[in-house]
Amino acid sequence: MKPTLLFCCAAAVFTASSSSSLAFQTTTTTRLPNKVALAGRRITSSSTARSLFFNNNQATQQPIETEEEKQKRLKLERLAEIEAGEIRRQRRVSEDKLGYLFLFALQFLPLVGNDRYLSIAYFFGLAVTTVYLGGRQEVIDAPEKVTKKNALYAPVGASLAIGGLYLLLKNGLDPTSLYAVGVTVFGALCISDIGVPLLRNLLPSVDFGTAEIDLPEGIAKKLDVDRLPIDGLITLGLGLLCTVVYWAPVALENKFLVSNIIAWALGMVSLGAISLGSFQTGAILLAGLFCYDVFWVFGTDVMMTVATKVEAPVKFLYTAPPSDTPKDYPFSVLGLGDVVIPGLFVRFMGKVDEVLQPKNLSYFTTATFAYGAGLAACFGANEIFHNGQPALLYLDPSLVGSALACAAVNNQVSDVWEFEESGDEKPEEV
Repeated sequence: MKPTLLFCCAAAVFTASSSSSLAFQTTTTTRLPNKVALAGRRITSSSTARSLFFNNNQATQQPIETEEEKQKRLKLERLAEIEAGEIRRQRRVSEDKLGYLFLFALQFLPLVGNDRYLSIAYFFGLAVTTVYLGGRQEVIDAPEKVTKKNALYAPVGASLAIGGLYLLLKNGLDPTSLYAVGVTVFGALCISDIGVPLLRNLLPSVDFGTAEIDLPEGIAKKLDVDRLPIDGLITLGLGLLCTVVYWAPVALENKFLVSNIIAWALGMVSLGAISLGSFQTGAILLAGLFCYDVFWVFGTDVMMTVATKVEAPVKFLYTAPPSDTPKDYPFSVLGLGDVVIPGLFVRFMGKVDEVLQPKNLSYFTTATFAYGAGLAACFGANEIFHNGQPALLYLDPSLVGSALACAAVNNQVSDVWEFEESGDEKPEEV
């Protein structure tokens, strides 16, 4: 029991005992002669008043919480909140287990061959399934919301970043190693995070909610924690292992799936950590990045140069089919941004579903199919024109157009256009 609860219980028992004792005293004083009895009743009444006064003070008085006790209480509350969130994530992964199993099976496709159509099937299955699972995943903490101002300036920031990388490459400075180190370290942490609900579903008999490991005193003082959860340590170990394999002196053709795993974890965590906040913010972001993608792919060689020269797990790879003519880059590529940016919009439409409760068509389902249709159109254009295509050219109109069409079918156009996530949303209680 909590200290406050114990205190209240003790005060209640003490009050009940005092009342019983006073009732007995009142009964016995009535047997005295009149004057004595009257005096006795006055004394009893005074005692009763004093007793009730002190008992009420005891019942309402709260123990003073020291700063150390407050910090300890807040830490315990935070741990309970995290565990409740992990249970929600575990349940959602269990509900979507077929999707996760499909992604796992898809990683064996490169063993079948490196035919062009196999690479398209791999990218299409990986991207659509990731968008679907990322849109449905549960999170522990509320995501960071993108503001309209952020959305408006996103293409500018992205252009400066990619332009800066391009200039470094053209001037003989290769930032690949430094960039890749940062990405792989963060990727290991993402694998640790996204891997916890997967591990809990793989080993359901293990009570990971209480399975912890004690830390040595020196480390515990530095980290300000006494114990660490075993599931988080296991998945962190897997993330670090992926990082080590990625940096192993082995040709990328033999380990590109490890790069894809890191990129997938980065994408899933990003989908859960960022929220568009409002439909209009999403539309502004997609419109701006639509222009960004089209300009840098069709107007210059910047996008293709950076995509093929800067090697880091921020894209999905598939070995290119053999060719008589040598290729500068031995992989087919799907950029991580072509999954995450549209995926944020798909996830947001899931929030619209929850609030507006459409009667005819689900916004989330419509957005997922629209993403698949836009991606298929991109791959089709790539086959026809035989050159790199800006995926957002096809994805963004498909997503925004389908959302507004779905709203029209549901007779909710104005509701969708004006829709904003409330700031006081809380995760569902377990």
